[in-house]
Amino acid sequence: MRIVFMGTPDFAVPSLEALIRTENVVGVICQPDRPKGRGHKLCSCPVKVVAEAAGIPVYQPEKIKSHEGLAKLMEFEPDLCVTAAFGQLLSADNLAVPRLGTINVHASLLPRHRGSAPIHWSILMGDQVTGVTTMMTDVGMDTGDILLMREVPIGPEDTAGTMTDRLAQVGADLLTETIEQLKAGTLKRIPQDSAQATTEPKLTRELGLLDFSKTAAELDRQVRGLSPWPGAYTTLDGNVIKVGSATGCPGSGTPGLILAADAVSGLTVACKDGAVELTEIQVPGSRMMSAREYLRGHRIETGKVLGNQHAE
Repeated sequence: MRIVFMGTPDFAVPSLEALIRTENVVGVICQPDRPKGRGHKLCSCPVKVVAEAAGIPVYQPEKIKSHEGLAKLMEFEPDLCVTAAFGQLLSADNLAVPRLGTINVHASLLPRHRGSAPIHWSILMGDQVTGVTTMMTDVGMDTGDILLMREVPIGPEDTAGTMTDRLAQVGADLLTETIEQLKAGTLKRIPQDSAQATTEPKLTRELGLLDFSKTAAELDRQVRGLSPWPGAYTTLDGNVIKVGSATGCPGSGTPGLILAADAVSGLTVACKDGAVELTEIQVPGSRMMSAREYLRGHRIETGKVLGNQHAE
């Protein structure tokens, strides 16, 4: 079977590696190289790195829906296409190219959390269980028929980063099982129940701004759900303070009020239902570190209110 794989970030890598081990991957399509870091140097995405190391041809269209993108896909003559966090929607013309269709590896239990950031939203919305779904891709946003599904619990300390690593491997295993059933002719298609569907928006940096009028549990989920990107943050005296982790603790006061700021008590801030300790922070010019470690050598005034100033 000739397979074309479409994917871009780390989540897609285990699925590609599984296909390389067991199938005939004739081409890989991923997003164009993007500038990163302070030097804005063009960097290859993780999927491209793996594909080139395996000697597989790589194509990086700005739009796979374009005439050029369609022509290139047709050149690969795929029997099957597989997508995993590709980052672009496919057109009906794209989907008509592979004779066996296109299978997508999606990091949620569909139809819940359709969209581009299902792992983040599962944590942000307080889910205790998420998972991976393989599905037949259609022209909608994650609306195709479900093939196989596997549940994965979300722990109280899990972040979007830790869940991405875990779900990526689960996705690779589920993809392998899906293709085995496809070959055996035993693969079943289950239409999604649109009445149960949720579709969440794309992530933005603005989502990371902490609102201390929320509960400690909500703030904890916000920090974990947006770690490592786009990241949670607050402001103090016009400066951004990035928050790497937070946990509920005793206390009370006006939401955002700094109740304690020392190496013993840590950085404690009032919130809706008590207080929250910002256990890891990063201030301008510093690395992410324990707030208590930072407060051994630096001063943050109690009595000030976080988040009520515009960041410079």
